[in-house]
This record gives sequence, structure tokens and C-alpha cells, in this order.
Amino acid sequence: MSTYHLKNLLSPRSAALVGASPRQGSVGRAILGNIKKAKFKGEFALVNNHYDEIDGVAVVGSLGKLPFVPEIVVITAPAAAVAGIVDEAGQRGAAGALIVTAGLGHGAGSMSEAVERAALKYGMRLIGPNCLGIMMPGVALNASFSAHMPCAGNLALISQSGAIAAGMVDWAAQRGVGFSGIVSIGDQLDVDIADLLDYFALDGKTRAILLYVEAIKDARKFMSAARAAARVKPVVVVKSGRMAQGAKAAATHTGALAGSDAVYDAAFRRAGILRVSDLRELFDCAETLGRVESPPGKRLAILTNGGGIGVLAIDRLAELGGIPAAITPAVRQKLDAVLPPTWSGSNPVDIVGDADPARYAAALELLLADPGNDAILVMNVQTAMAPADEIAATVTGLVSKYRHQHHRSAKPVLAVWVGADQTIINLLSDTGIPNYPTEDDAVLGFMHLVRHREVMETLAQVPPAMPSEFAPDIDAARRIVAAALADGRQWLDPVEIKGLLEAYEIAMVPTFAAADAEQAVAHASKLFAQGETVVLKIMSRDIVHKSDVGGVVLNLTNADAVRAATTDILARAKALRPEARISGVTVQAMVVRAKTRELILGLADDPTFGTVIVFGRGGTAVEIINDKALALPPLDLQLARDIIERTRVSRLLRAYRDVPAVKPDAVAMVLVKLSQLAADIPEIHEFDINPLLADEAGVLAVDARVAIGPAQRKFKGSGPANFAVRPYPSQWQRHLVVKDGWRVFVRPIRPEDEPLIHEFLRHVTAQDLRLRFFASMKEFTHQFVARLTQLDYARAMAFVAFDETTNELVGVVRIHSDSIYETGEYAILLRSDLKGRGLGWALMQLIIEYAKSEGLKTISGDVLQENTIMLEMCRHLGFEIKTDPVEHDICDVKLKL
Repeated sequence: MSTYHLKNLLSPRSAALVGASPRQGSVGRAILGNIKKAKFKGEFALVNNHYDEIDGVAVVGSLGKLPFVPEIVVITAPAAAVAGIVDEAGQRGAAGALIVTAGLGHGAGSMSEAVERAALKYGMRLIGPNCLGIMMPGVALNASFSAHMPCAGNLALISQSGAIAAGMVDWAAQRGVGFSGIVSIGDQLDVDIADLLDYFALDGKTRAILLYVEAIKDARKFMSAARAAARVKPVVVVKSGRMAQGAKAAATHTGALAGSDAVYDAAFRRAGILRVSDLRELFDCAETLGRVESPPGKRLAILTNGGGIGVLAIDRLAELGGIPAAITPAVRQKLDAVLPPTWSGSNPVDIVGDADPARYAAALELLLADPGNDAILVMNVQTAMAPADEIAATVTGLVSKYRHQHHRSAKPVLAVWVGADQTIINLLSDTGIPNYPTEDDAVLGFMHLVRHREVMETLAQVPPAMPSEFAPDIDAARRIVAAALADGRQWLDPVEIKGLLEAYEIAMVPTFAAADAEQAVAHASKLFAQGETVVLKIMSRDIVHKSDVGGVVLNLTNADAVRAATTDILARAKALRPEARISGVTVQAMVVRAKTRELILGLADDPTFGTVIVFGRGGTAVEIINDKALALPPLDLQLARDIIERTRVSRLLRAYRDVPAVKPDAVAMVLVKLSQLAADIPEIHEFDINPLLADEAGVLAVDARVAIGPAQRKFKGSGPANFAVRPYPSQWQRHLVVKDGWRVFVRPIRPEDEPLIHEFLRHVTAQDLRLRFFASMKEFTHQFVARLTQLDYARAMAFVAFDETTNELVGVVRIHSDSIYETGEYAILLRSDLKGRGLGWALMQLIIEYAKSEGLKTISGDVLQENTIMLEMCRHLGFEIKTDPVEHDICDVKLKL
């Protein structure tokens, strides 16, 4: 997640182009032409030992002969020369290189490896190779071979395809949409999508980030950067390969359901990224997000002079989940006063085909003032009775005036001018009104705004904690898996699976293993004695789906029936699958519940994102029905509810006719438990519960399969080896004893701590708040505190301290690492009435211990000169203290670890 040196590459004050050529049609010539045309304001030079000048620009023979040190070196030279150029650039002191050249190869012994080695030696950053280049309108730099240079604006584009980036530039030129930056990343030898998400998330000129993704290389790094960026501004992605068939050879239903694109979808959802289906939708999303703020709701008012197009817009709005804004009697009365009697009287507000500019203005003013809608779509179908350009001029003038009066509280206004010429499009675009060629595009644009607001609300939600009564027997579960692995097995047997589920408090029907018919009868007799009916199932690690070989027999009620059924099952399995290893049969109590629902829950292993949780409608036809949703762990109850709600079967979990609703949160809790199981036991590779029966009494697992193998660390860093999102680090909980025997419990912060933080801040004086936040803090909004409590534990940590006697929150310490995991910036705040009791010292020692464990090299912080107590503690802890060279009232404190 490195933004290290990226500013030097994306906002450079000096640049050199190595490999420029006077040859027409060459990449070097095209990039030189673009740099000249964009009028780059910094120092610029060409390097080529074959020429003295190219296109009127003086050329030097090597980087060493330049009269200045270039921050960025743009390389279009032949592939074999690139490693040497990078090494020379590093010696010269360049911050990085943009490698447009293709054909460097991949892996050990390739030219790419030599380039990477040279860059690492000097701490250089690399964009590319094999890319279109970069376009940074804010600094007038077009180091690309794109046909056009976009105008300056507030959209950033990160693209794995140079052609897609070039297409976006062409589209933007037609629509007057500007960019803060466009980066084609090519082979991502160094700088990748995550690095650029970090950079543009912090870039004040960027309002929204657009991504074109083909594949993610480092899923944990991507998820961390994407989640951080999405909290700050909209992030929109289009991904190619949506129809790719993933996991065809999966050994379980869950694995088969977890196709690769579905996993990407789940990852984007978890990260808070808006996914669109194609480039046109990406363009529309860019058009909308780049111009207006998201509305507080999804009620859209439509103003039009064409009834048909208005009805089509309403239909599309309802289809996408939006709400047609209601026209109240009071608003209708006002509209009646300014519109002809023939107007529609409802939404869409059809003001009739002969509507002139004045009629549009009168209706629009009333809709803008109406609190009953959240946004307005203005549409115009050109007629011979009213000039479309004059109507557009009137609407843009009114919207500009309205925005000036209301600023950030202004409603979004969108537009469709059917058949508009470029003059009208430019007029609407210049006013900042998103405009579209059709009503379908416009409604989709509005729903992008709605979806972004919903994403932001989801990211800021305070999920409930896992019920405290859930305490899995992790050791028992690990013993079961370890014993099976020691036996050289890849699958747990049914009895082991039942033990595993019991360890995680997931109910399963009574299950026994029988090697032959007599053992089956013995187990079945115990169940018959309890009044149960019995079901037999083939037991084989090689037969994945039992029903395929007739390996399930139901409704057995006596010993003779069990004996005969066992003999039949074993004979049938041996005949149909002679190569299969058959262990016998399982004997289970047969569950008959008239009003139950069959569900599937499970874990799958994705090659990119690691462990994935799957939920959906269960049964033998599960792949055919394909009613499923996926999520990345870890899950809390809120995330578990979300994955359930994204399926059609969720509707059946509610009450209908004479069928009672499923017990509240019973299914969600099983998903949370599965998530915890995956975190605790990485040796579990695939896990099916199918079916899980659910009704008003609760849930019961009927059948399950568990594939195991040695744990493999897919992601770097601490936390579960196979989780792309780092879960709650419970291993950092501590009981501390500070001065005078005061006992304090310290743990990592949780999202649900938000109310505790609000209460804690009430006990901190205004002076102490100023010392902590460097400003007077009169109010702490939900959004502000949510950012403090909802951490991505891969980047930041905060510990909250509680008085063990009163359970009151008494202190918070946090650390946030820089983008290259070298330095962490700390901050600490205590309850003002409890200072001086040794808590601050204990929390500082804990955060230092944590920083060391994460591999940080330095802890730093900013402390006001007047905060003498903190400065004194820093001295005792070994921090180096210096006055800030720019802001003299601040001390920079630093501790080398």
C-alpha cells in the first residue's frame, strides 16, 4: 500500500524521456509529441545517444549528462536496455520510472526481474512496463501515446488496459468530463491498483476513482486500500471476464457455487466499491459521480415534456429499486397554478409537448423546493413549438442559481435532451449537470448515486457484536482435524464432522459410522428405541455426491430394513464406482419437518481472495437453482444478515401463509460461526453444510462435507493465512495493573464501540481535546467517530482501555502505519479525570509492543509544545524530540524500534 514517491511520479517537477525517436509512428515520438502539446511546466529533457535533437528539443546521450535530476524517467527504449536505464536513473537520483516498453518477460531470469532488482537498489518506484502511460492534467503532463489529453477535472482512472484508458479519454473529450489523473498500470511490476487507490484517495483534486480491472494480484493489499479509499470517495469498478466459469472441478457444492467472478463481486461489495457491468455504465457512473453529490434518499422526481419517455423512466426506476417521488396535494396545487390543465397531475410531471422555457422554469422551481423528492431528472423531447437550446439555457441558469443558494445541500439535477446537439450537451456539462442520451442511462446514473450513498452508510454502520455466549471449543476442533491429517486423509468422516460442528455449537442430527450391516443395525437400534426413523448414507471419501450412486436410503423403521438397505447401498456403490474407497455407511436419525427450509452454507477456497463464505438455497439441485450469495470473511451478524438478504431464498425465511418465520438470526449465527471456524482452523479448505434445515425452532445440519489439507499462507502479515480481510485481532487483549493496583482491561477497538467513544469523549475536557486534535472540538458526528472505530486492522490499530471495576472506557491509544509499513503515527487520549494514574504510560508501552510485532521501524507523532506531560513521557520512553521546522508550536517526536 505504498504511496512512497508516487507524488514524484504523478505530480513531477522534472521529467526525462529516454528512447524518444524522430521516426514517425514510433511510441517515443508519440509520447514526445504529447508532452510538448500538453506544455509540461517542469524541467524536461530527452535522452538518446543517436541524436542531437528531436522535434526541436535538444537531446543528451545519457541521464548522467542531464543538467538536472529528473523526478520521473519515461522509458520507451528497447526492452533489453530498460534495466540499464533504470539503474542509471537510480544512480542519478530519480524517484521513479514510467516504463512504456513491452516485452520484458516475467519471472526468474527475465528482463523484468533485472529491472525490479535495479529499482529496489535505489528505492525507485516503477509504473508499467507494457502500459499506455500516464496523463496528469493538473500538472500538464501527458506521458502517454494516447490520441488525446483529457481536460483537468476531478475523476481519477486506474486501468489495467491501455486501450480502455485511451477510450475513456476519447469519451471524456466528447462529454467535457475532466480527470485529475489517468494511469495505465500495465504489468504492475511495482506500482499496482492498491498503491494508486491510496494515492488518489488522499488527492484533494480527485472526487471519484474509476477502475478497470482484469485481475487482482495481491488481494489483501487491494482490499485494505479499496476499503480505505471507499470511505473517503466513490470508487467504481468495471471488471472484464464476468462470464468466466470458475471452480468447475470443485469437490463440494460450495466450491462449485463459488465461481471466480462471483468472488470478485463479493470482494468489491465488501470493499464498498460500486461495480458496473460495462464501459458504457462506467462512463455514465463517471458522468454522475464526477458532477453531483449523492442524495439522502432514492425518491426521484421527473420533469418532462414527453409523457411516454417519462413513463419509461418511471418503469426503469422501479425496476432498479428507486422510488418515484410522490406529488403531495400541496405541491400539486402549486403546480396547477403554473401549468396548463392538461399536465399529468403526478410523477412524471409531464408539462405537455408545447412547454416553453418559462413553463419548465416554473415547474422546476417548485420541484427543487419540494422536500418530497431527493433528486430531479429534467427531460426534453425536441419539438417545433419550443426551442430546445433556450429551454436548456433556462434550466441551467435556474440550477446554477439554486446551487449557489444551497451549496452542499443542493439536490442533484440530472438531464436528458433527446437528440441534443453538442452545443446543448456542452451547456449542460459546463453547468455541472450530468446529462445522458436516454432516459435509461439517466435513471441508471441516479441509481449509481443512490448505491454510493448506501455503500457509505453500510461502511459506517455499527454492527452488533457476536453474542458473548458463543465460545467455541477450538482445541477440540483442532484435534479432530489434526488427527485426520496425521492419518493422511483429505476428508473428515461424518462422525468427525459432527464433532467439529459441536465444537462450534452448530447442531447436527445424531450421526454414527458403520463399517458393515451389523454395525449399522446396532446404531440404528438405539435410534429406534428413541422413536426415531433412520436414514442410511454411503460413506466414501471418493464419492462426492451420495445420491449420484443411489447412496441414500430414507424412512427405515426396523433392523431388517437397515440390514437390507446397507447391503444394497454398499453393493450399488461398488458396482457403479469400483475404484472408490468405501468405508461403510453412516446411520442418522431422519428429520421430518413439515415447514422447514433447506439451505446450503459453506466455505470455499478462491485462488485470489482466499476463503469465501457461500450461502443459498440447498438440496440436491443446488447448482441448478443457483440461488446464492458470497462474502469474504470475517463476518459479524450484520454482514451475515446482508449475505442472506441477497438471495431469493431469504424471502422464504420470513413468515408466509401458515408457515412461521425462521428463528431470528439463527441462520446468520451459523454463518458467523463458520467464519470463525475458518479463521481458527486454516487446514479446512472446503466445507459444505447441505442441507441446513431452518424453521421457527432453529437450525439443524443434516449433511456436511469437509475437505482438509496443510495450511497454506496465501497472504503476508499477521492474521488468518487465507483471509483477504484481516479479522478482529483478539490475541491483543490484555489485563493490565497500573499505579496503585488499578486493574484495567485493554483490547483492540471494535465498530460497536462507537457509543462508548461518544460517552468517553464527554469526560475529556475541551483543553485535552485541543491538545489531541489540534483544534477545538465542539461536536463529534457519527461519521467522525465511525472512522475512529471502524479500522482496517491491516493498516491501523486502536486499543481501548476499560476500568475493570466500573467497565467504563477510560483511554484510547492508536497507531496508523504509513503506506510502506515503516513508520506508524501514534495518538493517545485519556479521560481527563483519570490522568496521572499510569494509564498513559501503560498504553504507550502496549502500542510500542504492537508496532514492533508488526515490523514497523519507527513510531512518530506530533505533539503541541504546551503538552508538557506528553513530551515528558516521550522523553522517558526514548523518543527523539525536535521542534517542527515549519510549525514552531509543534514538536515532532520519533522512536526508533
